[in-house]
Amino acid sequence: MQALTVSALVSFLREILEANEILADLWVAGEVSSYSRSQLGHRYFSLRDAGATLRAVLFRDTMAGLRLKDGDRVLVHGRVSVYPQRGELQFVCDFVRPEGVGLLAAKFEQLRQRLEAEGLFAPERKRPLPRFPRRIGIVTSPAGAALQDVKHVLARRWPLAELVLAPAMVQGEHAAAQIAAALRGLAREPGLDLALVARGGGASEDLSAFNDEAVVRAIFGFPVPVVAGVGHETDVTLADLVADLRAPTPSAAAERATPDVRELGRALLVVRRAMESAIRERVAGEASRVEGAIGRMERGGPDPMAALREVEALRRTLAAGLERRCAADRARFEHARARMASLDPRATLARGFAIVQHAQTRKVVTSVRRVRPGARLSVAVSDGAFWTEVS
Repeated sequence: MQALTVSALVSFLREILEANEILADLWVAGEVSSYSRSQLGHRYFSLRDAGATLRAVLFRDTMAGLRLKDGDRVLVHGRVSVYPQRGELQFVCDFVRPEGVGLLAAKFEQLRQRLEAEGLFAPERKRPLPRFPRRIGIVTSPAGAALQDVKHVLARRWPLAELVLAPAMVQGEHAAAQIAAALRGLAREPGLDLALVARGGGASEDLSAFNDEAVVRAIFGFPVPVVAGVGHETDVTLADLVADLRAPTPSAAAERATPDVRELGRALLVVRRAMESAIRERVAGEASRVEGAIGRMERGGPDPMAALREVEALRRTLAAGLERRCAADRARFEHARARMASLDPRATLARGFAIVQHAQTRKVVTSVRRVRPGARLSVAVSDGAFWTEVS
């Protein structure tokens, strides 16, 4: 057996340490001592506690503005390696925070800075929301209050939209994986115009799923705009930062994502009045020009009566044409208004129709073949809803 060189042995030890997944992603808490800065800008120090000391390094391009001093108690993230020139074990740091902020807050800040450096939160990549969304996806708990809040807002503001639920846990150990999976599934939904990611308020730990990197990247890669309504107004998660629009609550997210059908009705009324006024002014202007032409012809023409008859015929033709145009414009407007009214589901219910849905799935019953004896149904009529059972 040949003797190893010192360089070979140290390189071998370094490869073993850096190949270990646990040692390559560690958080260490300790006190700074023996702090120094090299001429190249690298910062060397020791991390120590009552029982041990570990050499550490912050290279000059890592957190260049950070200043440390002996006695600082810090939380440090990095990897274990070997410094070949001295054969020393060292901790290569990539993130440092005061120990008092807590591990959860330090992890949040480290991930936020890394994703921000990648451009995930850049304002210029935010997409505008569609003005009149037809299909709206929502990722939330099917049993949570957030879903009911969103449904209530949509029923009041924009009942023409279809809400597509992608259910997921929003709290707990498996919540982040479920939210990311729900977003990926919802991204394949055809005809989707935008998506909501919603959860009611809670403690910071309860919202941790919305700070998960997989969830942030799923929102970043979503094919249509995403509105985040997570927690209360004071809660800010990484999901809020990456979303195209952040709302303080689930209800506010639904409001900011949709227009108000009542405001649209008022706007249409203003347009109608403006059109009627413009038509009246147009007719009056044309009539004035015709009258002026008649006067000029009477004064200067060799045969005033003939000219008068020609002008009168021209006036009648023009007036008839304008009247036909006015009638056509009014007919088009009335058709558009009637069409808008026909789209209002409340008008349909008021005529005696009803909406029948399965009690559990909320799917609309469109055929008798889709129900079975004993099935529990919800029947919505013009002034409310009631339950019924198929016998």
